[in-house]
Amino acid sequence: MTQEFIQLYYSSYSEHAKTKPANLDRMAAYPSTRNDSPANSSKHFPTLDEEVRLYTNTIDREKYENLADLYAIIVTMEHLEKAYIKDSIKHTEMTSYTPACSKLIAQYKTALNLVSDHVPDIEKFMKEYKLGCPAAANRFKIGVPATIEHSTGAGHGSGASAKYVAETVTVGYAVVKLAHFITLMDTLKLEMKAVDQIHPVLSDLMQSLNNVSSLPADFEGKAKVRQWLITLNSMKAIDEINEEQVRQLQFDMENSYNAFYRSLSKS
Repeated sequence: MTQEFIQLYYSSYSEHAKTKPANLDRMAAYPSTRNDSPANSSKHFPTLDEEVRLYTNTIDREKYENLADLYAIIVTMEHLEKAYIKDSIKHTEMTSYTPACSKLIAQYKTALNLVSDHVPDIEKFMKEYKLGCPAAANRFKIGVPATIEHSTGAGHGSGASAKYVAETVTVGYAVVKLAHFITLMDTLKLEMKAVDQIHPVLSDLMQSLNNVSSLPADFEGKAKVRQWLITLNSMKAIDEINEEQVRQLQFDMENSYNAFYRSLSKS
């Protein structure tokens, strides 16, 4: 049986070899468009399963690696914010959200500085690469974790609240964590107008205000500080606010300071 199969196979193969392909004349009339001449023999034609490099030199390589880092940071922040919103973070792990979010915000700012020539607008970057990350975009826009932007209302009893009240109103420019209203106004009076000089003080002020449980949820000072954080986050660290912005910030903080005292007298 095996011998008959082998003879049948070779017989069929011989008959097929004698047969002229039907499209042979057509192939001869229309030669292949691929140029196999010696001049093009060194060219490489990638296959479908071959990885295509986006760069041909170290400068382009660094560019795409930095863009990839920025992409990854945005996606990571989106997952972190969604976990926080859905309350997927356990109560025992809640303290890890704030430092993790702060770290991502710092990494985002650093990565954005590295690709500033290629990414002038982060919204266009997200649209170009089809990044649907609204929660991350909002967090980067504000520039502080949600636990600092909004009061969680947890763990602040009367004693803790009194501590934060004292921390917020105590006068003293040398200590950054004390007297945040006064410190901020003194910062502006000393003509310190750079973003990296004002932003930390504003962040501390927002955190301290959120830790005072006696303040109403619609306290005007929180809205003012939040808006200024958004404004500063849209600028570079070395940028400075102009004279008009300085006067407006001083006006807003003085009004918020007075409103803070009025709210304390009512409580």
